[in-house]
Amino acid sequence: MRLALDQAELAVRGGDVPVGAVVLSPDGTTVLGAGHNEREATGDPTAHAEVLAIRRAAAVTGEWRLTGCTLVVTLEPCTMCAGALVQSRVDRVVYGARDDKAGAAGSLWDVVRDRRLNHRPEVVEGVLAAECAGLLTDFFRDR
Repeated sequence: MRLALDQAELAVRGGDVPVGAVVLSPDGTTVLGAGHNEREATGDPTAHAEVLAIRRAAAVTGEWRLTGCTLVVTLEPCTMCAGALVQSRVDRVVYGARDDKAGAAGSLWDVVRDRRLNHRPEVVEGVLAAECAGLLTDFFRDR
C-alpha cells in the first residue's frame, strides 16, 4: 500500500485526485504495473489509477489475464475499475479507503463479487485506510 500511496502523491502533482495503484506479481514480490489518476493530465476519462496499472501490468506480462496478481489501490474501485478488475482476472483487490459515494467493491455496489460474473476476485479492504482517506480529505479541503 505504501507504493500505491507514493503513486497517489504523483497524482496530486498533476492536479488530479490522489488515487494510486500497483499490480503485484503472483508471488507478491514484483510490481508489474503502477499508476495514478491522470484524467486531468491526459484528458482521458478512463485514466483511473487502477486501469493504468492494469494496462501496464498486461504490457509487462504480455497477457491480458493477470491471474494470480494482486491490485493494491488507495481508494475502493469505482464501477469502471471494478469491471476492469473482473475482466483482467486479477485474483485479489486490496484497497485502503472506502468510497461510499462511488465504490464498487463492497460499499455502494459490489461488482467484483457479483455471483453472476465469471470471475470474482478476493477483496481485502481497509489497509492503511486512515492514511489513504486523509490524502483525499486534504486534497479536497485544499480545493
